[in-house]
Amino acid sequence: MVETSRIPSIRTYHQRSKHTPHRSAAGPGFLDWDNQPDPFRHFDGARRIDLPLDLDRTTGSLAAPGGGSPTPLDLRGLGRFLELALGLSAWKQYGGSRWALRNNPSSGNLHPTEGWLVLPPLDGFSARSALYHYSPLLHGLEERCVWPGPSGCPHGAFLFALSSVPWREAWKYGERAFRYCQHDTGHALAAAAYAGACLGWRVQALTAPGDRFLADLLGIGRADANHPHEAEHPELGALVWYDPPAGAAGREEPAPEAAWESLRMIPDAEWHGRANRLSPDLVDWLANDRAFELTAKPETPSPSVRVGVPAAVLGPALADDAATVIRRRRSAQRMDPRIMMSRSACLQMLAQTMPGADRVPWAAFPWAPRLSLFLFVHRVEGLASGLYALVRDPEAQPRLRQACHRHFLWQSVPDCPLPLFLLYPGELSGLAASLSCGQDIAGDGVLSLAMVADFDRTLADEGDWAYRRLFWESGMIGQVLYLEATAAGLSGTGIGCYFDDEVHAALGLDRGATEWQSLYHFAVGRAVEDARISSAPAYEHLRMSRR
Repeated sequence: MVETSRIPSIRTYHQRSKHTPHRSAAGPGFLDWDNQPDPFRHFDGARRIDLPLDLDRTTGSLAAPGGGSPTPLDLRGLGRFLELALGLSAWKQYGGSRWALRNNPSSGNLHPTEGWLVLPPLDGFSARSALYHYSPLLHGLEERCVWPGPSGCPHGAFLFALSSVPWREAWKYGERAFRYCQHDTGHALAAAAYAGACLGWRVQALTAPGDRFLADLLGIGRADANHPHEAEHPELGALVWYDPPAGAAGREEPAPEAAWESLRMIPDAEWHGRANRLSPDLVDWLANDRAFELTAKPETPSPSVRVGVPAAVLGPALADDAATVIRRRRSAQRMDPRIMMSRSACLQMLAQTMPGADRVPWAAFPWAPRLSLFLFVHRVEGLASGLYALVRDPEAQPRLRQACHRHFLWQSVPDCPLPLFLLYPGELSGLAASLSCGQDIAGDGVLSLAMVADFDRTLADEGDWAYRRLFWESGMIGQVLYLEATAAGLSGTGIGCYFDDEVHAALGLDRGATEWQSLYHFAVGRAVEDARISSAPAYEHLRMSRR
C-alpha cells in the first residue's frame, strides 16, 4: 500500500513499480485464494443475446485489413469476431482446480480486460442502437443500455471498446498491476485486429476520444457498473468496419477519427443490469488507481503519419489457417532447451512485428512505433548466438546506438530485409534468464527478448497518457510473437517480471536516466507440457444448449 501523495508523477510510479534483484515492486506477499477475483464480469438483469458457436469454421490465411469479401454483420459474424478476439480457447484442470484459457492472453491468466460493443439496429437482434458487454464465459452479449436514436457510428461500422479492472491483476501483482493491464489491452487490441481480418473486417483504434468520454459512453462511472474498490477504467475505443467504404481496402483510410464526433451526440441511454461483485473482501492498491489518474487520456489530435515497412518485403501474416492458429495459441510455462528454430521462421516472426498501416495487426494501431526489440538468440539455425537489436523506428536508430554500449558491433544481418543488427556474439542464455527474474524459460527458449521504449521522447511529445499506449504497443508486439510462434509449431510466453534497470545496464543504457526503458519481455520456444494438467474444449459447457 502507498499514499497516493507519494506518487506525484507517472515517472514516479514507473520507478516505484520496478523490480530489482534485491527488492520487488510492492505486492501482496501471498495469494489469498479465498479472495481471488472472479475473472468473468456479468450484469444481472440485463437482456442476454446468445451468440452462435462456430468453432469448427476455418478462415484460411489472412486478408489485408479491410480486404476480401467481408462477413455480414449478424449474430454469426459477431460471434466469430468476439470468440476469436476475446473468447475461450480451452479449459484446464489440475486436481480440484479448473480454469479457462482465452484467445487473448493475460498476465497470470487473470484477465482484467472487458470488451464492449456499440451496435446499430440489426434485424433479428435489436430494433434500437445499444451498448453491449461481451461475456466470454457464456459467449453472449449483455444489453447494457439502449438509445432511441442512431448509434453514432458511421455506416458500415460499429464501436469496439476495452476497459480494465485492475483489481484482478493487483490481487497477485500489487503495484505492478497497472502495467499488466496495459499489456493486456495491447494484446486484446491485436487479437481483435486478427479476428477482424479473419472476417474481412477492418479494426482501427480511435486516437481522439478522451477517457472521460469513453467512461460515460460505457457507463463505467455508474453505481451499477462495479462495486467499491473494484474500480473499472476505460482504455480505448476502436471502429470495426464490417462494410468498408469504397477504396478502404488497401491504403486509403476510412477517416475513423471523424466518427467519434457523431458518437458524442448519442442521446441519453436507458440502462439495464447490475455488475456482479468480483471478490468478497475489499483490498485497495492505491498506486494503480493513482497511475490511472496520472495517465488519464484527454482528447488528443490524430497522430502524425506512421512509419512502416512495405508488406511485400515482409510476407503475409499467419500464412497458415488463421483461426486455427488463434485457437491453438497457449502461454508456455516451460521450454525445451534442445529445440532449434529455423532462420526463415524466425525472420518471418520478427518481420510481422514491424509497423505498417496496411498489415494485420498494425493497421489497428494508429500511433508511431516507439519500441525496439533486443533479442537474446540462443538456438536459431543460420543466426549466431548472441544479442541482436531489431530497430522498429528508423528515427530512433542513431540515438539508440549512441546510448548503448560502445563495444556493440551493430552489424547488419546478411540477406535480411529487416533492420536487424548483431550487437554481441556469444552464449547469453544465463544472462537472459537472470534478467527475467531468474526465470529459466528466458534461457531455455530458442530466443527471448526485451522490448525497449523511446520513453522520454514519447511522453514529451504526446503527454503522460502515452505511458499507456507504449505498453499497448508492447502487448501488440507480444500478440504477434505468440501467433507467429504458434504458426511455426512453437510457443511463446509473455514475461512481465524482469529487473528493469539491470536490463538497461546490460545494454549499456544509463541506469540513472529514463530516455530508454524496458517495458516487456518475451520468450519463444518449444513448450514442455505438464502431463498432470488435463484439457477440455473451450465451450463444452455450452455445446449441448447451442446445438
